[in-house]
Amino acid sequence: MDKKLLEILACPVTKGPLIYDKAKQELISKSARLAYPIRDNIPVMLEEEARPLTQEEVEQLAE
Repeated sequence: MDKKLLEILACPVTKGPLIYDKAKQELISKSARLAYPIRDNIPVMLEEEARPLTQEEVEQLAE
């Protein structure tokens, strides 16, 4: 994931920052509790394509 691209991308729901999860190829929105997929190096920034984060994942992000 290009660092400059990550800096300009924002969660479409909350307009907040995103965290890149390289292992899962997702962009995480802590505030919306959603994970947006990255497919073929292209972030899919659609709320209906995002998966909800589990409570365990949210707690791990808080650490």
